[in-house]
Amino acid sequence: MSDTSAQRVTVEITDGVADVRLARPEKRNALDPAMFAALVTTGERLRTEPGLRAVVLSGEGPDFCAGLDFGSFQAMRDGQRLSATADLPPGDGPAKATGQRAASVWAQVPVPVIAAITGNALGGGLQVALGADIRIVAPDASLSVLEVKWGLIPDMTGTQVLPELVGRDVAKELTFTGRKVRGEEAVALGLATRVDPDPRKAALELAREIAGRNPHAVRAAKRLLESSGRVDAATQLAAEQTEIGALIGSPNQVEAVTASFEKRAPRFTD
Repeated sequence: MSDTSAQRVTVEITDGVADVRLARPEKRNALDPAMFAALVTTGERLRTEPGLRAVVLSGEGPDFCAGLDFGSFQAMRDGQRLSATADLPPGDGPAKATGQRAASVWAQVPVPVIAAITGNALGGGLQVALGADIRIVAPDASLSVLEVKWGLIPDMTGTQVLPELVGRDVAKELTFTGRKVRGEEAVALGLATRVDPDPRKAALELAREIAGRNPHAVRAAKRLLESSGRVDAATQLAAEQTEIGALIGSPNQVEAVTASFEKRAPRFTD
């Protein structure tokens, strides 16, 4: 299956794995209103895609996403915010601003989203990657909370997600300085999950592995891990019991046990 959204983001779905690519390589996949709209539209579509098991998010060409398009910075000098002109589909999450939705929609996709990062993931581009559940980076990838260079702050959910990943003090250092970090340091800090010389290949392999697991268990796990630390302990522990209660004895859970005992690949249904 192949689809193109506003000529900025492409989607191919094979065996439950969505291969999503930012498709503006001649501009380092920079974020302009059309790219923002394409990211949000694609994410909203994947929230309800039948049979979806995992998503890989990457960029065409050498870069993941170099951040805001230069035209946006030029408009800011005149007090304009071009992202606000993006034509977006309705959304129901807490994020309302265009950039926030472009990053947070990946957390709302009910299945795991794996970002494969090569080249530059700067400013808004990094914040889009932070919306993924897992980030696999090339050793020479360059990641930066770059907004301070332009006299700005990270406003695409970065001030919430970044401290959760790297700690409050490291988040402040990265945000105050805008310094760039490479793959190994990104992993050490918590910005990335692991390093691989071919992030997209590794991400697709991981996505296929996840796609072979009980999809209801994977979705439940994502829901629980997304809420962890954002709700009180009693609510989180109660949610655990609700999710496990729904899974135990369900057809896919029985199939997981049966397939394991019979030493064969499981056959799950959605």
